Amino acid sequence: MRNPDIILGPVITEKSITGNQNGVYVFKVDKRATKTQIKSEIERHFGVKVVNVNTLNTKPKDRRVGRYTGKTKTYKKAIVTLAQGSSIEM
Repeated sequence: MRNPDIILGPVITEKSITGNQNGVYVFKVDKRATKTQIKSEIERHFGVKVVNVNTLNTKPKDRRVGRYTGKTKTYKKAIVTLAQGSSIEM
């Protein structure tokens, strides 16, 4: 897997933005990416020191539009903790 394909984008929610103040950032990543690949790509791309990486796979949720039902897409989420004093400009 090529490195530019690992990080798909930031997850911007109310909870993730409050974590930014503590050095915790949330990214949407490729499903096949490992924690070490995510860590090295974030350190290389943003120039910061990563202390910890937690990952989780989101589950699909039911959504309805009129009488039609469907499910949302699943994706892998990476919760990245940076070293003290490091930050990422979003």
